[in-house]
Amino acid sequence: MRKAIVQGQRRKHHHEHLHGYIYEILMSIGIFLRKNVVMTVAFIAAFITSMIVPPDAKYLSYFDFKTLTCLFCVLAVVCALKNVNFFYIIAQKIVRLFGNIKVCILALVYITFIGSMLIANDMALLTFLPLGYFVLSSTGKTKHMAFTFIMQNIAANLGGMLTPFGNPQNLYLYSKFSIPTLEFMQIMALPFIAAIALITVCCLFVKSEQLQLQGEIQKMNWKKTSVYLVLFALSILIVFKGIPYWIGLIIIPIALFFMDKKALKDVDYPLLFTFVFFFIFAGNMARIDAVNTFISGILNKDVLLVSIFSCQFMSNVPSAILLSQFTENYSSLLVGVNIGGAGTLIASLASLITFREYSKHNPDKKKSYIILFSLFNFGFVIVLTIIMKLFGNM
Repeated sequence: MRKAIVQGQRRKHHHEHLHGYIYEILMSIGIFLRKNVVMTVAFIAAFITSMIVPPDAKYLSYFDFKTLTCLFCVLAVVCALKNVNFFYIIAQKIVRLFGNIKVCILALVYITFIGSMLIANDMALLTFLPLGYFVLSSTGKTKHMAFTFIMQNIAANLGGMLTPFGNPQNLYLYSKFSIPTLEFMQIMALPFIAAIALITVCCLFVKSEQLQLQGEIQKMNWKKTSVYLVLFALSILIVFKGIPYWIGLIIIPIALFFMDKKALKDVDYPLLFTFVFFFIFAGNMARIDAVNTFISGILNKDVLLVSIFSCQFMSNVPSAILLSQFTENYSSLLVGVNIGGAGTLIASLASLITFREYSKHNPDKKKSYIILFSLFNFGFVIVLTIIMKLFGNM
């Protein structure tokens, strides 16, 4: 009898322990999903469309493996540069050079703007958002972080519109329609200039405040930093197709494995999966007959407006790929998928990078960020659309 009681207590204790373990797992999953809302939404969207378009061999064509590789490589190298305080030291130099919050924010936004023209919008954000964070955090001005990040995001999306390699959708349309480089830049000149003016005006409204560094001035570890900058340059060469992407996928992880394993561990893997899920969603949408029929009909009315509207729900790269199958008006389509990148949080995959970076530092301010992000981004979309309709002959 006593033995049966003991065994019963053990079973009860075992069940309680098992229930507690399951509860902890479910809680951990819940916390992970709350921290990665955009990835969760992307997964749901991919899953639903996969029910309509069952997985097959064509799924492999959805993925831009070069983009995913570049994203992983840059994320890993940026983590390594963070670990040697590279961005913190550069931020200190910027603060000492300008000494004013308004001028510092303008400098950060312009750096991102120019960077997007040279190394593509997502790579520019991965590089310069950490710099923006360290400038603001090292001076105790984190209250400006949401505005600064939003302006850097808009600068990255709109700054990259001038060059064929500034945004992924540009490279695709440039290649598909064999657009002459000079004509490409002429098409994008007006919205590019208008974007510069709008961004500058917005930043000028920041109240001027003197900046003071908090904490000790750091010294650069030139040996490690030099290696990491070479690895970063390797990532950029992949963007320009100077070398095959698989070379970077081999060299960078191996180098960081021996020099900084923590950098590989700290890579934002949920962001990579977010891109994967959106590739699946966009690829499936393009194969749904009802979607194609609908798009063919409305494109005949206004390519510019349709492409801008499409970006708000499908993102600019998938929209460019999908809509290019139904129109030869590449000038309006080109402008539309670039302007349309400044809209909803998913209008440009680069915006997801900004949201992820901001949420990492400010997990309790996601809602206020999205509201401010939407106000500025839709403001830019509306103003730029009006300008193109009035002066761009579209």
